[in-house]
Amino acid sequence: MLTDGPAVAKAFAPGHITGFFAVHDDVDPRKKGSTGCGIVLDHGVHTSVCCDGSIRATKISLNGVMARSETTRSVIGMLTDTPVTVECTSNIPIGCGFGASAAGALSTAYALDHVLDLGLTSDQLIEAAHVAEVINVSGLGDVEAQAYGGVVIRTRAGSPNFGSVDRIPTSPFDVHCVVLGELSTCSILENPASVKRINSFGKDALKKLLERPTVERFMELSRDFAFGTELVSNRVIDAIEAVEAAGGCASQAMLGNTVFAITEDACRTEVLSCLEEFGDVLSYKVA
Repeated sequence: MLTDGPAVAKAFAPGHITGFFAVHDDVDPRKKGSTGCGIVLDHGVHTSVCCDGSIRATKISLNGVMARSETTRSVIGMLTDTPVTVECTSNIPIGCGFGASAAGALSTAYALDHVLDLGLTSDQLIEAAHVAEVINVSGLGDVEAQAYGGVVIRTRAGSPNFGSVDRIPTSPFDVHCVVLGELSTCSILENPASVKRINSFGKDALKKLLERPTVERFMELSRDFAFGTELVSNRVIDAIEAVEAAGGCASQAMLGNTVFAITEDACRTEVLSCLEEFGDVLSYKVA
């Protein structure tokens, strides 16, 4: 949703938790990306872009602190030569598997288009944010999911003109998360052995999900992916198993050292109680 003022525009992009994925490489960053499945959250990144004519160099702040924000800076450079002031406010954790860098890039693209009257389509803005993610190795498929919403299945990799997405039909539901630390997306995606395991399990998970596309099946396959790829830490394993013992379903956010869980109302209290033993519980809506 956009609101405008004199030389100022604001935009919001939601967070996204990937359950499983496979990497699809290509020399063209528009075609490079990932297939897989994830859930889009009702929290994310709010961005304000200001252009008043007196700014000599683009400035970016994140939660009130000046930041390099390379992915956001890249999307600005692709869309305009005009210096702007960008203020991003995130109400999702950063560097923990919530797609914050993609949300920052996507919301910046929309706000830029509005404040500078660039006249671009949504697909063009999504493509710019996607390319910025890919070239900075900060993500591969979050942008497409965030632009679509819900429980998103990425069936073909790449930006809108090349990729393809679908959705698991579902009523809104809650997802509960515990952040156990940060995990470098770049360190994983630039490790050939890790990517090989990811692709093997990720492609198999997508095939199985398309045979029975339900939220419950998504959670099962996400758990299998996390364990099969050996991306889980011992503490993540403990948290997942504790949730399952309490009657819920849990897995690891990709790529982040974060556990996310869903639960039936009957065992909600028990699941939240066991998650609290591992840290502060963050709850969001998926719709």
